[in-house]
Amino acid sequence: MKLFACQNCGQVLHFENTSCLRCGHTLGYIPEEDRIFAVVPDGEVWTVVPGADGATGPQRFRFCHNWELSACNWMVPAGSGAGYCAACQHNRTVPDLSAPANHARWQKIETAKRRLIYTLRHMDLPLPVPGDGHPEPLVFDFLADDPGSVARVLTGHDDGVVTISLTEADDATREKMRTDMGEAYRTLLGHFRHEVGHYYWDILVRDGGALDEFRAMFGDERADYAASLQRHYETGAPQGWQASYVSAYATMHPWEDWAETWAHYLHMIDTLETAAKLGISIQPEVNDDGELSTDLDFNPWRVRRIERLVEAWRPLTVALNTLNRSMGENDLYPFVVTEPVVAKLGFVHRLVQWKTGASVAQ
Repeated sequence: MKLFACQNCGQVLHFENTSCLRCGHTLGYIPEEDRIFAVVPDGEVWTVVPGADGATGPQRFRFCHNWELSACNWMVPAGSGAGYCAACQHNRTVPDLSAPANHARWQKIETAKRRLIYTLRHMDLPLPVPGDGHPEPLVFDFLADDPGSVARVLTGHDDGVVTISLTEADDATREKMRTDMGEAYRTLLGHFRHEVGHYYWDILVRDGGALDEFRAMFGDERADYAASLQRHYETGAPQGWQASYVSAYATMHPWEDWAETWAHYLHMIDTLETAAKLGISIQPEVNDDGELSTDLDFNPWRVRRIERLVEAWRPLTVALNTLNRSMGENDLYPFVVTEPVVAKLGFVHRLVQWKTGASVAQ
């Protein structure tokens, strides 16, 4: 995720900003331009601030309907007729927002969802929505537990429907679940990246003619999923799993190995983009000239070789973990990317490139 700048005054902006702290203008993200613009009201629409640098194309926009609920800062062209933005068009179900706790948690979920959609758009992956004729559109159900039932909403994926439980947006509850389940990492964004991995397994592997290669690398997905799940929670990951899997949960079933690998691929390219945009320089090893350096100044969305991403990723995670420890926090990235994991990441990388026909560089 890159940083942005206010097109009116130059103030540095973050992806979630809705107003500029320097000039006070309302801000809106235009996904078609990948820019945040300062806008002013113009009747029933909004207009880019006159003279704002870098504006191209339409200058009149509407905010997504969810902006009125303080849950979105994306905009649509005024003449498009769309009520929801490119991210919120994927929503199928939202919780009862009359409950303040539900509303607050849903806002957190929407923040993570927009970051996910940003990444998927930059990867040029298909993002079909209901009604566009695709047999398996990507839709989201954000559900709260029924207080009158002992049953709990489970986060998961099924035939294009990604369900996120509102309990995952409660930091204390999510941390307790992470600890109880012995997980090294559990975040809302991580859930989105993992579950959407199942969706793109359908699109890229099942429907993309890559089953044989998938099975050779990850195993046969036709193995009984329920039995695999039960075995995982009864006995845990097999001894020595760290040599071949990115997480303990990845050992449960080939589908979960793929989804965990996919999530880490998204972690990698998004964080590398952030590091590059911040101008971060990492010095992990001696190069041919005897200097300590690593080049992060490249576009992670358009790199041909997975090895180049990994060569930058490993030292960056060391730096991130070291900084966290300096603040008395646990490691930010408590995982080890071994060579078998690199091979799996490379499989994901190749499928993304094949599907998108991306123009890539070494």
